[in-house]
Amino acid sequence: MSAPLLVSIPHRLGKEEALRRIKSGLANARTNYSAIIAVDEEVWTGDRLLLRVRALGQSVSGLIDVCDDCVRLEVTLPWLLAKFAERVVPTLRREATLTLEKK
Repeated sequence: MSAPLLVSIPHRLGKEEALRRIKSGLANARTNYSAIIAVDEEVWTGDRLLLRVRALGQSVSGLIDVCDDCVRLEVTLPWLLAKFAERVVPTLRREATLTLEKK
């Protein structure tokens, strides 16, 4: 296993609205990226999500914390996905930021 991948996305929505948008965004991602990512487990406890997914034949677990002013994602990736993540993180950050922008 490689070092944990940490991504923090700031927002100005407040925790409740950010939480609503993250849940909606995850449902959309599940539909739009089902050919790449399979969600095996999604357990919400308050404002924390424990998540287990499969991508490119690899299993990944992580968590998402929704805070008052940011959303924090932490996953530990197998080597193969860690190399792939270097290219995906900018897209992930951009998509999450779009989800959390005020509208």
